[in-house]
Amino acid sequence: MEAGKRTIRDIFNRGRNLEIPFFQRAYVWSDEQWQRFLEDMRMVSLTKKPYFLGSVILKQQETTSNKDSILTVIDGQQRLTTLNIFLKVLCLKGNHDSDFTETFKKQRDKSIILLHNHNDEASFNKVVNLEELQDINDTKQNDNIIDAYNFFKDNITEEDLAGNLDFFDILDNILFVGIDLSYNEDEQQIFDTINSLGVRLTTAELLKNYFFKRDEIQKYNEYWKDIFESDDETKSYWDREVTTGRLKRTFIDIFFYSYLQIKIQESKLKVKAEDKIDFSKVDNLFESYKRFIRDYGLSRDDILEEIKVYAQLFRQNFNYDIVNNELTNESGIERINAIIFGLDTSTLIPYTLYVLKNVDNEVKRNDLFAFIESYIMRRMVIKATTKNYNQLFTESLISNNILSKEQFIQYLETKINKVNYLPSDLELKQGFHNSVLVNKQSKGIIYLLESKIRDKSKQATQLLGINKYSLEHLMPKKWQNKWGDLPTKEEQNKRDFKLKTLGNLAIITQSLNTSIRDADWITKKEGSKNKAGLKHYSGGIETLSPYLQLDIWDEVEIEKRAEDMLDKALEVWRV
Repeated sequence: MEAGKRTIRDIFNRGRNLEIPFFQRAYVWSDEQWQRFLEDMRMVSLTKKPYFLGSVILKQQETTSNKDSILTVIDGQQRLTTLNIFLKVLCLKGNHDSDFTETFKKQRDKSIILLHNHNDEASFNKVVNLEELQDINDTKQNDNIIDAYNFFKDNITEEDLAGNLDFFDILDNILFVGIDLSYNEDEQQIFDTINSLGVRLTTAELLKNYFFKRDEIQKYNEYWKDIFESDDETKSYWDREVTTGRLKRTFIDIFFYSYLQIKIQESKLKVKAEDKIDFSKVDNLFESYKRFIRDYGLSRDDILEEIKVYAQLFRQNFNYDIVNNELTNESGIERINAIIFGLDTSTLIPYTLYVLKNVDNEVKRNDLFAFIESYIMRRMVIKATTKNYNQLFTESLISNNILSKEQFIQYLETKINKVNYLPSDLELKQGFHNSVLVNKQSKGIIYLLESKIRDKSKQATQLLGINKYSLEHLMPKKWQNKWGDLPTKEEQNKRDFKLKTLGNLAIITQSLNTSIRDADWITKKEGSKNKAGLKHYSGGIETLSPYLQLDIWDEVEIEKRAEDMLDKALEVWRV
């Protein structure tokens, strides 16, 4: 890496090309930025003092000796594009276009030095190749290149041409901080460090330019645009952000991570253990793809073929909106989606995608999905650790080709390390009576039970999505105010503990008003005045409604309800 002061002439070296990644984002500057830029250029001409225009990061491309040098523009696209358009208009209006050619076109053949991306290439080339000023209409929606040309054409005045704007003063006094990277350096790391407050280049954007060359439009359309960018609905799907652990990640980044985790487990590739660890790091995904393909001698075209198949499967099956919609009681991908997105269990995604790709028999596949639900929910009830889920669902199950319920059970039984064990019925019983869980887990357990046992033929209302429900303590935490005294400290402690367990928790369609939430049992059920109670918001919830007929709610009833839910769980999540 080399860094230092750069002039416009340094950057636009006439013996090389600067290439904006062909499938990079479009040029986005608009009136506010153009107006400020114009005023700054006037200041440069009048003061003739050095003016810092930001950083430009260029990366050397791998080229053969008989070709001109090509540098990729990693950072600086917006500024360099604006500079070209502005100075082109200035030279045309001042009748000295040859000055523009001598600076911004190559010496040998007078071709354009700055090669633009596919969104803006035609418009940019049209502007910088003009021989005289013309009226150019914005023929496509949001063509900021043409809009920039028209802005400068309309706003560079006669006073500017008479001395307020001087081409050579601007050329001599604009400075950049230039960073030149060699071919094998990591541009993402440099970009993030320099541009930490800007918009991060996504893994998908970096991969797009890695997989496709400028002249591979047909391949790009087939293996990328048609899959990830075909229309607004498709783009919105892949751009959706979901929480994964402590991070928010887009579907497209989750997909590329999941595919790579599946691919590196292929036994024939013999990926080294230390490489698998490196390739599993979320924050270095682009470099992982490059090194994986290079070091293991893989064909980019073959990888693209697989990516297309897996991406179509991902789009067809992974649906975040399930958290807002009624959940089926049939085992399958919908219920797995509810666990993944409703309970923040994104570690299931790579293995689920692997199963979708490799198990054609729907009955067998849904049987496996039913077991996965039982496995996850049983462990959630007993508060079993999830710290090894990433290793289990992104490596072990895939590398061992576990593609049925029976294989999954056998795998768990044969492991010496029992950290990922399947909880027994006795442990499940203890969990329902004694586990104190976070609200999201408690709500998820009760909701998934409800969705399985609910008799739709007897209910006037449909089950809502998991995100539409609130979790309610039937006996409130502040029970001392309205629920009577208990004679001993031991009884008080028992009540304080029991009211946090699953037997005292319920899902309802809306949080209760504070005055009702902490009221006595009768008021809490029926409501008071214009404030509704549990009966109003229970909506036929079968894990709650029967208990609203009771005249008393105490520790005994909490334990009875826990036992009732346990019986249902043993049936729903049986193994």
